[in-house]
Amino acid sequence: MVRRALEEAIHAALKEMGLDLRLKVAKAPKDKPGDYGVPLFALAKELRKPPQTIAEELKSRLELPPFVEEAIPVGGYLNFRLRTEDLLEEALRPKGPFPKREGLVLIEHTSVNPNKELHVGHLRNIVLGDSLARILDYAGREVLVLNYIDDTGRQAAETLFALRHYGLTWDGKEKYDHFAGRAYVRLHQDPEYEKLQPAIEEVLHALERGELREEVNRILLAQMATMHALAAHYDLLVWESDIVRAGLLKKALAILERSPHVFRPTEGKYAGALVMDASPFIPGLEDPYFVLVRSGGAATYYAKDIAFQFWKMGLLEGLPFRPYENPYYPHLRTSAPEGEPYTPRAQETINVIDVRQSHPQALVRAALALAGRPDLAQRAFHLAYETVLLEGKQMSGRKGLSVSVDEVLEEARRRALAVISEKNPDHPDKEEAARMVALGAIRFAMSKTEPRKQIDFRYQEALSFEGDTGPYVQYAHARAHAILRKAGEWGPPDPAQATPYERELALALLDFEEAVLEAAAEKSPHVLAQYLLDLAAAWNAYYNAKEEGRPATPVLTAPEGLRELRLELVRSLQETLKIGLGLLGIPAPEVM
Repeated sequence: MVRRALEEAIHAALKEMGLDLRLKVAKAPKDKPGDYGVPLFALAKELRKPPQTIAEELKSRLELPPFVEEAIPVGGYLNFRLRTEDLLEEALRPKGPFPKREGLVLIEHTSVNPNKELHVGHLRNIVLGDSLARILDYAGREVLVLNYIDDTGRQAAETLFALRHYGLTWDGKEKYDHFAGRAYVRLHQDPEYEKLQPAIEEVLHALERGELREEVNRILLAQMATMHALAAHYDLLVWESDIVRAGLLKKALAILERSPHVFRPTEGKYAGALVMDASPFIPGLEDPYFVLVRSGGAATYYAKDIAFQFWKMGLLEGLPFRPYENPYYPHLRTSAPEGEPYTPRAQETINVIDVRQSHPQALVRAALALAGRPDLAQRAFHLAYETVLLEGKQMSGRKGLSVSVDEVLEEARRRALAVISEKNPDHPDKEEAARMVALGAIRFAMSKTEPRKQIDFRYQEALSFEGDTGPYVQYAHARAHAILRKAGEWGPPDPAQATPYERELALALLDFEEAVLEAAAEKSPHVLAQYLLDLAAAWNAYYNAKEEGRPATPVLTAPEGLRELRLELVRSLQETLKIGLGLLGIPAPEVM
């Protein structure tokens, strides 16, 4: 990888100059000489020299990689021009996953309450988690994806109670999770809601005893149809009731009670409860005490989250699993009382949960440190993300002010079909293309933005074939595939005939692997999404280049040798776009 090789060479030269620093190499501006460059202004104070002088000295000390033709000091930068032949060779190198390295990464995402249909707010969680799992796997990590089923929570209890209380019978005309969700909303709009609490509590206790699992599973299976339609993948389902039944909660609390920061106050508002003092780990809290077990003996969700995290990272064992019967994921396993024990012993965990859960996630890390494993606490990551608006509106499932993921998928498919029918009326399979474009529009819209920024999903923008959208990248792939389909077979390329246009496209191809590794390191798919937009833009610029009003970069009609070089670049571009889209869980249509 070009940038990393340059960064290593710069690091070695800086060490000779007395600085053990790693500087980031980036693309050089188009109006400056060279292909890549590194800014040196930040070193001026440390070395007490002007940036231009530092650039000259760094150039003299650098042992340049063989693919670099020239190092060029430009003001406070040191730029690098690559040898054209080496640049093309690297750009045309076949792409493939990085070698696997030891250490399991466990990603938990989705984890939707099994009480109603998925709504648009869940989209971002699923897409972020699923895309990150794909990226990390490609980057050489062993990845396990987990979906947590909160079958002992109040939401599930209220839905099951409502279905019985109102005597509702499913007629099969709508998805079962939608049917269940309407019962949940009806209960919350019922004027008698407060009076129904004792009866709801009875259902809650039955769930805790594992007596209503099949009723919850019926809703879960309907939800999983939506997850499958979004192309999300899972390895394990973990049911909260199984964590309780396996005794993991009691074992986790026993570990924590060894710490002086976990205790039972004898007076005050926390008297009789088991509390954790989080002040050593989360500074600035107005009230640093968090209840793990209430005075009446009921465990809080903080305690359950901590027990679950302890199991993920190998501090607790004993959760049994068996194959999960379902029509969508043939290799999926689920926790179950009658299964075989399994412990993942993850070296890293990534919990994809919205930003409002930052405090509970900080408590999970604090608990790991209290258990004597600060090393694991540092490797327990919270991928926090902001909320999603739909056409500028905030969602609320409890109030019934939500749009389901199924509705979003169908509306996007309908609109994509209309666009495809207009642009390509002779398309051989409009329906399948519309499904692919709709999925690409939705998943790209959820992944292209940095997670800490709010998203406002708008159909017209997301489905556009122009701009920063999934269909724009998919269309770039389809255009490249069309050229290759017409070309048939071809002979060896002639790199000596490369023009500046080929150099520019090759440079854009170089950064794919860097983008994958950066997205993996930052735990954010938006890095890869932005790279794919840049690559698609570079390809469109190449395809549409003109000189004196005529096409400057014809591929199929180019002279022998140059034609083959251009076809090889188009092949590499098509392959890179297809792999990159796949890492975001987006299909790459061959015809649009």
